Amino acid sequence: MRFFKRPAQPQDNSDEQLLQAYCDTRDLKLLGKLYEPYMPLVYGVALKYLKDAEAASDAVMAVFEELVRKVHQHEIKHFRSWLYVLSRNYCLMQLRAGKKMETVGMEDFMEFTPVLHPDTEDKEQAMQALERCMEKLTPAQQQSVRLFYLEEKCYKEVADETGFSMNEVKSYIQNGKRNLKICLEKNGER
Repeated sequence: MRFFKRPAQPQDNSDEQLLQAYCDTRDLKLLGKLYEPYMPLVYGVALKYLKDAEAASDAVMAVFEELVRKVHQHEIKHFRSWLYVLSRNYCLMQLRAGKKMETVGMEDFMEFTPVLHPDTEDKEQAMQALERCMEKLTPAQQQSVRLFYLEEKCYKEVADETGFSMNEVKSYIQNGKRNLKICLEKNGER
């Protein structure tokens, strides 16, 4: 890719000037000019953490998008080191999000159903039982549980989509899951 060639080292003075000029004008061309020499650095950080070339390439663009927003929120004394930290934090958030998606999947949602057990005679019946029990949840629990487990959204995404607070979302999901388990056990579905 074209942006991974090794450019001349950026100058601290010119970094400060470009950064100030961008903050004054909000001209993305200036921010792009500031960012371009550091793209290999960002790619290297992303590759180190994400261990995937395609994900690292995506990170280079995503970090730029974050840069557009965050450069106005912080007092930046040394752009290179600030950008390194921003890049690292972006990668760590991606890893956290990926780990959450791996650990909180359909298997966790259905841990209390017979669907995953090999001795289950009829998986379709188990899914129907789960659906019947879902209908017994409060509307807020139903919505939160569906978005979190079935659509694999994080707490923040569920809160944004539903308008519930983060604590309400966590409570609805926890109580919904507990109520599903009780319902399935009560009806002999477990």
